[in-house]
Amino acid sequence: MRQRLHLPADLQGSVWQYDHVASANRRHTHDELELNLVTRGLGVYLLGHRRYQIRRGDLLWLFPAQDHVLIEQTPDFRMWIAVFRRRAIRRIATDSSARALLRREFRSETCRRLSQHELQRLDALLAEIASGDQAGVVNAGLGYALLRAWQAFQSAADVPVRDLHPAVERASRLIREGNESLPLEKLARRAGLSAARLSRLFHEQTGFTIAEFRNRRRIEHFLELYGAGQRRTMLAAALEAGFGSYAQFHRVFRKVLGCSPGHYRRRETA
Repeated sequence: MRQRLHLPADLQGSVWQYDHVASANRRHTHDELELNLVTRGLGVYLLGHRRYQIRRGDLLWLFPAQDHVLIEQTPDFRMWIAVFRRRAIRRIATDSSARALLRREFRSETCRRLSQHELQRLDALLAEIASGDQAGVVNAGLGYALLRAWQAFQSAADVPVRDLHPAVERASRLIREGNESLPLEKLARRAGLSAARLSRLFHEQTGFTIAEFRNRRRIEHFLELYGAGQRRTMLAAALEAGFGSYAQFHRVFRKVLGCSPGHYRRRETA
């Protein structure tokens, strides 16, 4: 899914802190270059055909042509997200090594683990930018943060990654494209493996069973349908999203989002 980021016209990008929240994520891309810096907890990212288990100190670059989704996170997960407009990068990335930041896709590893010292420096820098209230100061900080983070990334150690099997990649895409109710045998046939082998590989490489992955997609679909609760009831949205009963929906919702549907509704309407 192509996502449009609504950035203020006078800013060259933006910085904000992401905490584990009761919301599901969707696989997406966007025109801006994105930086993620994990400061707490554990998460699992799918970046294109690769899977990263990320933790405190990990720095990720997400390029415009690289689809990505955060598929799992611990309750204490927290990271900085920074995005940069391409026109700003063209002006800032003048050194030969920094020109790579203008690419739409990066062939090498895009996730590396920083030292404690580098993590603390970038954490403090991003916090200062996020708290800024003057466009000129924020834009200057974004430029420095872009180059400083790239310098730290180049000198950091690679985070171990695992390439996804093509069949696992195809199956995950099929489920996310609206085929969450496709029977396992048909899903496996379209992915190009037997049902037993696909089930085993899928669990090994994503950390989820196919059933668990389907349920996450159903929760995403529910959140799209339910919105702020003004268009349809929770039960109607849950059934339309593919859940067989409210009891099943309630159980899966709590497991995936870490709170009950009622708590989510109260928080969203508060």
